[in-house]
Amino acid sequence: MQYIYNKNASQNTLVLDSELYKYIVKVRRYKTNDFLYFRNLEDDYLYTYKIENITKKEIFLSLFEKVLKKNILKKELHIFWCIIEPKIIEKTLPMLNQIGVSKISFIYCERSQKNFKLDFERFKKIVINSNQQCGRVHMMEFELINNLESIIEKNQDLYVLDFGGDSICSDIKKVLIGCEGGFSDSEKVLLNSLKKVAFFTQNILKSETAVVAISSKLLI
Repeated sequence: MQYIYNKNASQNTLVLDSELYKYIVKVRRYKTNDFLYFRNLEDDYLYTYKIENITKKEIFLSLFEKVLKKNILKKELHIFWCIIEPKIIEKTLPMLNQIGVSKISFIYCERSQKNFKLDFERFKKIVINSNQQCGRVHMMEFELINNLESIIEKNQDLYVLDFGGDSICSDIKKVLIGCEGGFSDSEKVLLNSLKKVAFFTQNILKSETAVVAISSKLLI
């Protein structure tokens, strides 16, 4: 773990309990006078806290120092992702976060199952845990879009990942990935005005494989 997330990091004192207590004391075996690193994911400071006291249920810490440590993404990548099963999205999010995807817009496409409901609060917790592990400073953004029509007019620089497209170029900042089964015929008509890109493979990729692959290709 590169740091611990706490929304109150920056205050002169912190009190930790519950799961963090178990992790710090029982798993990592930190003791009084040891130091821990914190971020609040609202600013670019890394906060160092000193453990002043450990009781049976709580850890009391005092602010020792703060250091400005930015972790700026070298490139922005905005993924437009047609909704697939939420459990698969949750398993894929840590990989996309580590790779450096800046934002994901989830879209209900024609082949998305409309009974799939996205829990953005759960997504946020997953990304926070990923940030703590990989050292990323800023939160990935999420939004929900009801249909494809609403994004085409506003995103003329959007690329579509589909068979028959050109090779993937490095200047792509926005890319649309379909759900399982790809885009419907009517959706393909809507997307005719956008540029298409494709992988050098004849294999059919799952939606989550495609989103990780193109993110890796563009950002790493």
